[in-house]
Order: sequence, then structure tokens, then C-alpha cells
Amino acid sequence: MDILRDRAGKPAAAATPGNDNGGIGAALAAAGRDILADARRGLIAPELSPAEAVHDIRKALKRWRALMRLLTPILGEPADLMRREAREMMRDLAGARDAQACLDALDDLRKSDTELSLRSMATIRDRLAALRTQAEAHGFSDSIREQLSAYLDGALLTLERWPLADIAFPAIADALTVTYRRARQIVPDDWTKADADHLHDLRRRVVEHRHQMELIEHLWPRLGRLWTEEAQRLRARLGACQDLFVFEQMTTPRQPLAPWRSRLAPMILARREAHVRAAARLAGRLFAEKPKAFRRRIGKLWDHRSPTGDEPAIAPRSPRKPDAAPTQNGQKPPVTKPLKKPG
Repeated sequence: MDILRDRAGKPAAAATPGNDNGGIGAALAAAGRDILADARRGLIAPELSPAEAVHDIRKALKRWRALMRLLTPILGEPADLMRREAREMMRDLAGARDAQACLDALDDLRKSDTELSLRSMATIRDRLAALRTQAEAHGFSDSIREQLSAYLDGALLTLERWPLADIAFPAIADALTVTYRRARQIVPDDWTKADADHLHDLRRRVVEHRHQMELIEHLWPRLGRLWTEEAQRLRARLGACQDLFVFEQMTTPRQPLAPWRSRLAPMILARREAHVRAAARLAGRLFAEKPKAFRRRIGKLWDHRSPTGDEPAIAPRSPRKPDAAPTQNGQKPPVTKPLKKPG
């Protein structure tokens, strides 16, 4: 089945007896299976609350979409179709996610100076929690679950049919560079003038870049880990801006939080400005290289990978601090610090 194509529509670089691809294509297939399995676990795990299930499924689908974006320049329309269908699945869960975003934003606002009493904060939280419960009942219904299950079944069958083992690393490097360039192109020249839609678009591209770079983290583990962690920090800052934007919409006239608008507005502004300043610093470092320099660097990392073959084409996911899933009351689990031993 000849579906491997480069961006110009010509056959993409493929593995041949004289062209060692280091197992990169087969490893991408394995990564895809792992992602779909994670989504499946989020869908069927009985111990997960609806908020936790939506969080885990959306997280897995973001990784899946990033993989499909990586494969689209090589496989063309089939991979792009899978990516678009996953996006529609995520939109079906958007209502439940938006309600949780407001709860996350409320937690964030507690880090700023506030004139709100503890009683007012508790009332706001109760209103948002009720909205989340209502959104989960509508947006994570049995029919949505069935659609997700059918999509995951079809995605796995499609993945197994694709000739991924024939893909050579230069094609992957080119695709990684496409994603890097897309993100770099929309980094704001003036962050103070960037609106919510601009920052949200940048966040989506940073998410894709982060998940794609995880796939080649093993080429230089120390640098690779640092790179993906920096991308995650940028994603978190941009995500916090989006959460605050969604929360702010709840304070407009005739919305649930309208009575507190005058007191919440300066808090929202202060936290947004803090996140934007941090995001600007992170983006300046992460996207300092021009795309051609980025492409040369990852090409060199591949050329100088371990010659002994003792490193897998894609390393197993190493333990890292996970994205905190929301708990039933909307708060993220606290971080427990180890006790110091007495001197």
C-alpha cells in the first residue's frame, strides 16, 4: 500500500535495506497504540469520576492529534482525517472541560490579592461545581461514550493498516519541523496586545509540539527532557490564560458569576498579566532557533544516536510529574513534600 507521501505529494523517504530507519516507524505505531489504550482506560475505568475521565480522555486525544499531525505530511489525507475526527470528539467534551476550567481558574485567582470573603469564594465554587455536574451529564453521556469507543476501535484498526515501518527518520524530522514552524510563526511580537484567541491558538500548537518532541526525547535524554518540560511550562501558562478567559465569560451580565464581576475583574487581569509575562519568557527560549536550525539539530541528534542499538527508537515514557487531574470537588490534589530527617 503506497500512501507514504512528502509535502509535495511525492513518495516520502522510506526504509530500505541500505537505509536504516532505526525502527522509528514501528515505534511510532507502538506509541499510537499506547495513546489509544490510555484513552480507552479513561473511558472505561470505573474508579474515575466524570471530571477525571474527561481529563484523561482529552489528554490522550491531544497526544493522538499531535501524532496524526506529525504523520499528515507523510501519509496525507488519512492521517489528517483521523486528526479532524479526534478534534470533533474533543469538542463533544468541551462543555464539561469548560466548567472544570472555571474551577481551575478560581484556584488560580486565590494566588492574587482578593477582596472576596471566604464565604463568597465558597459560593462561587458551589455554583461552578453545579454547572460542571450539569455539563458532565450532558457532555459525557452514554451516547458520547459510545461514539468515543467506536472512534477508538476504528483508529486502532486504521493504525495497524498503515505502513509505518517503512518511514525513515528524515521524513519524521521534516514533519517535526513543520509543527515547530507553525508554533513559532504565531508567537506574538507584542504579548501585551495578544488576545485570548491568539494565545489559545498558540497553546494548541505548543501542545502538538510538546507531544511530538516526546517521541524523540531519547535521542538526547537530558536535553530532550528539558525541552519537553519547558514546552509543558509554556502550555500550562497559556492554558491558565484560557481558563481565566472562560471564567471571565461567567462574570458577564446574566451569567452565573455576574454579581461578583467588579471584584473578580482586577483579580483576573492581575493573574493573566503574570501568566503572559512568564509565557513570553518561555516562548522566547523555546522558539529561539529558526526552523532550518531546528531541523539540522534534530537531524544531527539522529545521526549521532547510540550505534549499539541499546536505545529504543522511542524510549518508554519515563516517570515525570503528571498533569494533575481534577478531583471530584474541582481542586487539584495537593503536593505532599517529604519530611526532612532530623539532623
